[in-house]
Amino acid sequence: MKIILTHEVSSLGEPGDVVDVKDGYARNYLLPRNLATPWTKGGEKQVEAIRAARASRAVKSLEEAEAQKAQLEGRAVKVKGKTTASGRLFGAVTSADVAEAILAAGGPQVDKRRIEMGGHIKALGDHTATIRLHPEVLATVKLQVVEA
Repeated sequence: MKIILTHEVSSLGEPGDVVDVKDGYARNYLLPRNLATPWTKGGEKQVEAIRAARASRAVKSLEEAEAQKAQLEGRAVKVKGKTTASGRLFGAVTSADVAEAILAAGGPQVDKRRIEMGGHIKALGDHTATIRLHPEVLATVKLQVVEA
């Protein structure tokens, strides 16, 4: 099935990309979560609109992305969460929590959709998150999950 991605899907593509996937994957995962729309003949206008929106949100130049990477990797970010007596978090640390913590720590504003944590963070301690600032620039941020 041919679809148009409306959000970034890792290992598949970025918004505005037209990809061919298996019918079940599109019907059961991508379409219900609004990550994609079916391809139609009139979809070319939609593809251009998605690409224009993506370009306006993206970091414009490689130099800006490198500067943001230097800012992000130079600091440890503290994320606060409510915990049980045993030290486990109620729920998990989300990418939105990480984006807010980076901003509170004096870092640049980061889109939560660009943050990858490699699994759920459900315990106190030190963790890492990867932020895709540019297609060629990845920043690794050290997270310290502490009790609120």
